[in-house]
Amino acid sequence: MKVKTSITISEETLKTIDEYSGERVSRSEFIEKAIQAYLSQLIKNARDAKDLELINRHAKSLNEEAEDVLEYQVNL
Repeated sequence: MKVKTSITISEETLKTIDEYSGERVSRSEFIEKAIQAYLSQLIKNARDAKDLELINRHAKSLNEEAEDVLEYQVNL
């Protein structure tokens, strides 16, 4: 469901939106897609930060396990 809202943006930003959206899409569609892309990136960054924190928290044991596995490899 779409909800009508009002936002205030600079004239320069509006000109840039018009320049890049052209006649292909409306301003609203262009802005919504830009916001969706930005929010997707924020969500991905948050997920990546949680993953990195988890890896760092367990880095010592993960590295020890990797070293143990490498000891079983055959020298070529």
